[in-house]
Amino acid sequence: MSAGRFFLAIALAGLAACSRNTVPAEPAQAPTVPEPSYEARLGRDVFAHYCSNCHGDTGAGDGFNAYNLDPHPRDLSDAAFQKKKTDAELADTIRRGGAGVGLSSLMPPWGRTLTDRQVVEVVLYVRSLKKAVP
Repeated sequence: MSAGRFFLAIALAGLAACSRNTVPAEPAQAPTVPEPSYEARLGRDVFAHYCSNCHGDTGAGDGFNAYNLDPHPRDLSDAAFQKKKTDAELADTIRRGGAGVGLSSLMPPWGRTLTDRQVVEVVLYVRSLKKAVP
């Protein structure tokens, strides 16, 4: 009988070990997008006031006025576009407008409206719009 009790004790210990509540592994979290810098957040406000009517809230070129314009406004969030343009080129386009840099004359020059600091802030905000490359 003592051998039977021994095997019963082993079996119960095995069941107890298997039935322990294990903490499930935490699900993998999606990578978080870093919070834009203070200057980029200031640029977002300027962009919302002067640029979003044509370029859209997310810079995708789908603003309220976009469908009335030919050519349509550029998708500023396009990764290929972002890679191709330097900050200086973006700032120059903002200051001189489309016609000033050989693009569409439908984009007005903002160089006399915005301060140099605001132009830099808008460029920082535009950089934060970059879509992930698929």
